[in-house]
Amino acid sequence: MKKIERLLVANRGVSAVRVMHTCRDRNIPTTAVYSTPDHLGYHVVMADKAVNIGEAPPAESYLNMENILQAAFQTGSDAIHPGWGFLAENADFARMVQDAGLIWVGPPPELISKLGDKAQARKMAVAAGVPIIPGTEDVNTVDDALAWLDDSGVDYPIMIKAASGGGGRGLVRVDRAEDLEQALSQARSEAEKAFGSGILILEKFILNARHIEVQILVDQSGNAVHLYERECTIQRRNQKVIEEAPSPSLDEDLRHEICGQAIALVNSIGYHSVGTVEFILDSDTGKYYFLEVNTRLQVEHGLTELTTGYDLVGLMIDVAEGKSLEITQDDVQPNRWAIEVRLNAEDPETFGPSFGTITRLRTPDGPNLRVATGIYQGASVPPYYDSLLMLIMSAGHDRERALKVMDRALGRSLRVEGVKTLKPLLMSIIRHPAFREGDFSTRFIDKNIQDLVKAFREPTAEDEILNVAKYIAEVSALGPRSWV
Repeated sequence: MKKIERLLVANRGVSAVRVMHTCRDRNIPTTAVYSTPDHLGYHVVMADKAVNIGEAPPAESYLNMENILQAAFQTGSDAIHPGWGFLAENADFARMVQDAGLIWVGPPPELISKLGDKAQARKMAVAAGVPIIPGTEDVNTVDDALAWLDDSGVDYPIMIKAASGGGGRGLVRVDRAEDLEQALSQARSEAEKAFGSGILILEKFILNARHIEVQILVDQSGNAVHLYERECTIQRRNQKVIEEAPSPSLDEDLRHEICGQAIALVNSIGYHSVGTVEFILDSDTGKYYFLEVNTRLQVEHGLTELTTGYDLVGLMIDVAEGKSLEITQDDVQPNRWAIEVRLNAEDPETFGPSFGTITRLRTPDGPNLRVATGIYQGASVPPYYDSLLMLIMSAGHDRERALKVMDRALGRSLRVEGVKTLKPLLMSIIRHPAFREGDFSTRFIDKNIQDLVKAFREPTAEDEILNVAKYIAEVSALGPRSWV
C-alpha cells in the first residue's frame, strides 16, 4: 500500500476542479496542467502547482501524454488522476503512467482497453450472463449488415456504433434499407477520425429507450459494491443533458436486478476502481440490455454522492493506494432524490458552441444545491475544448422537491453573460409536463424541441434597463416608497 503524496490532474475545467476539491479535503497537494489559452483557468488558480503542457489544440496539450508525464516528474507528483474526457479512458496512457512508476488513479489498463472495445465488452457481458441488445460485431460491408438483418429477424430502425466509440461519436441511426450504405460510410468515417478504428457493430434500436447506469466500486482485492443507479435518459445527439438519481423508471425489483447484474459483470472480469455499467431499458417491454462499461469517473457522479453521502473521488484514491473497502453493500442507503443539469456554453436552439469571456456570473446558492464549476467572472471560454461550464445539482426528499429546488436554481439564481448557455432549454425541460410526470425517452428533446424552444424566456440586459426605467417612473409619479 502506497500513500499518494502529490497528485497531478490530467484534465481541465470542471473535471480538474472536482478532483482538486477532494485532494484539498485530504491534504494532498495538486498539480494542474494547462494549455496556453488556459493559463488563467480556474483549475490552474486552484492547484498548488501548474505546468504549461502545450498550445491550444488538445493533441498538443491535454492529449500530449509525454508532456503530461514530464509535468508529473517536474513537480514531484507521484500519482495521476485523469478526470473524465481526454485521456481518462486511454489504456496506453494508463500503462505509461504505471510504467513510469507513478500511481494510476483508475482501473487496470488492460480492462480499459478491453471494455473500450464495444464488441469485446458485449462478449464479456454475455459470458457473465448479462443480457445484451440483439446485434452483431462482424460488419464490414452492406452485405454483412443485410445478412445479419435477415438472419436475426431484427427490423429497422437499427443503430450503427463505433466499436471503440464513446461520447456519442460514431453513432448513426438507420431507419430504412436505402440509407444503410451511406450510414455505414458515415459511421466508419467518424469512428476512424475520432478513435483511429473503423470497426463497427450493429444493434437493434430501442425506440422508447431509457438510459440507466449503475455506479460500482471495487477494491484491488475484488470486494465490490454498487452505489445504486442514475437515470440519464434526457439526451441530445446521444449526449446527456439532465440526469437524476434514483431512476423514476425502475421499481424496487427491477432496481435490485439491474444493480445485481452490474456487480456480476465487474466481478467476472477482475475490475477495480470506480466504474459505471450502463443499460438500456425498453419502456415498451420492460426488458433491459447491457450497453457499455465506462472505466472512469462519470460527469454525473455527483448525484450518487448527494444521495449516498460517499465521496467517489476519495474512494478512487483509496483503491489506487491499495486500501480495502470499508463499506459493505448494506452500508449503502440512498436517502434522497437528486437531479443534475449540465450547463454548457452552447446556443440553446441550435446547440452550436458559444465562446468568449464571462462578463457576468451569478452562481446558484441556497439549501439543497451543489454546484461544480470550472469558470469565474472574467474567465475566458475558449473554442478548443468541451463546452461544459458547470454542473448544477439539486436535492430533496422526493423528486418533486428536487425539481422545485432546481427550478429555483435556474430561474432565480443563475446568471451567465458573455456567452450563450443551455439555461433556457434546461428550464423548459424541467418545467415540461411530460418530464415532470416521468414520461420520457432518449428521444424526448427531439420530439419536443419546438415546444421547448417556445417556452424559452431568458432575461436580457434590455429587461433590466426596462425594470430600472419602470422604477424611476413610479418614483417620479408616486414619490419615494415608505421603506426608502
